[in-house]
Amino acid sequence: MHTEGQTMSYLFPMWRWLHGAARLIAVVVLGSVLAEAQEPAPPVLTLREAIQLAIANNRSLEIAKLEVDKSKWQIAEFKTKRLPAFSTSVLASQLLTEMTFTFKEGTFGDFPSTGPIPNKDTKITTPRRPTAYVVGQAMQPLSQLYKIHLGVRAQQLGSQVTSEKARAESQALVRDVKQAYYGVLQAESALQVSDANLKQYQELDRVVTQRLSQEAALKSDSMDVKVKLVHEQYSLVQLRNMLSTRKEYLNNLLGRDIRTAFSVEAVPEAAAEELELPAAQQRALTQRPEVRQAELEVKQAEYSRRMARADYIPDLGIAFNYLSPFNVEVLPKNVASIGLELKWEPWDWGRRKDVVQQKKIVETQAQAQMKEVRAKVLMDVNNRFRKLEESRALIGVTQAEKEAAQERLREVTHKYGQQAVLLSDVLRQQATAAGAGDDYQQALLGFWTAKSEFEKSLGEDQ
Repeated sequence: MHTEGQTMSYLFPMWRWLHGAARLIAVVVLGSVLAEAQEPAPPVLTLREAIQLAIANNRSLEIAKLEVDKSKWQIAEFKTKRLPAFSTSVLASQLLTEMTFTFKEGTFGDFPSTGPIPNKDTKITTPRRPTAYVVGQAMQPLSQLYKIHLGVRAQQLGSQVTSEKARAESQALVRDVKQAYYGVLQAESALQVSDANLKQYQELDRVVTQRLSQEAALKSDSMDVKVKLVHEQYSLVQLRNMLSTRKEYLNNLLGRDIRTAFSVEAVPEAAAEELELPAAQQRALTQRPEVRQAELEVKQAEYSRRMARADYIPDLGIAFNYLSPFNVEVLPKNVASIGLELKWEPWDWGRRKDVVQQKKIVETQAQAQMKEVRAKVLMDVNNRFRKLEESRALIGVTQAEKEAAQERLREVTHKYGQQAVLLSDVLRQQATAAGAGDDYQQALLGFWTAKSEFEKSLGEDQ
């Protein structure tokens, strides 16, 4: 039987230890409250807002959009070839020799009243002096309109290819923003676990140091705890730096100052089951930019082959010509004519045939490339579908582990209330529960990352 004095001597050190732990917790809580009061919380950036900011401000995407605008102006430029073409040239020169024109007797006729005109051989000479010739032409293509139509259609297909490339750039940007956002969340979750572990080691170090002073613990135990403490402090510094780096990367994706402060919101729970695999495959073949590009490139190759065949057609157009010489004797000052102008190369040594054969090969290559792209898209969808399925199953595993750790924490806390375990045991189980919670959060973030990859494999824009 313990006497009352023995009981008090047993409880007094325990009371002092609990009093010290309570003071430590109060200091930590007060410090965090004061820190929050001094520094306002950064604004919360939701995932939807991040995607909208990136689409509006990302510089790489802006370059891709400008390329689309440029292709539209190229189409407008090519269409002007259907309209009449006007050309003017002016030749100003200095005669090095005199220019002489000889008119034979009676060149302009022989009349009874006047006789021959001129009545003798006559020479008219332009002395050596500056001269000028103005030549103008207006040409309206006729047979070329067919080739121009093929060229316009090829330009329009090229513009659509550029649009699909910009769309692919937009989808890649959305995926990168989602992954960067989830990366920030992962770093924050790991930081919280490391902070919980650090507090556990700090409390454990305090307890071991106190017991060492009472000669109730070994010095090696204290040194082991201090080693774990400094390792955890180093990990905490690494995680803080990693979080800062990931926030800077996300800010850069959003096209804003990398120093902009923000916080992120927690991800929701796992979504419902996805599409069936056959439906996902069909949607990907319909929506993926790579498939659309490959299909458009096949059509481009077809139009390129038809344009090569159209080179056999002679160039025929309506031409209006004008000539005006200045400072030249005898020649008329204004000469104008209108008519048909034909240009044709009847003998090309098989060049046009060789070009047509090349275009046929390019068309065959484009068709083979389209089949290859479709196969790769299907493989990508299948792979992303399986990854998403695995990540969904992992959520169930980590959720069960988290619930088990929380139940063990509840039990240890209850035993601590009955003085059956030490405070360090409670703190250790708290760290374990925090780690299990972090594993669940990491699995949840992994699920949403896999989901974003799966949505991109379907060709979803957002």
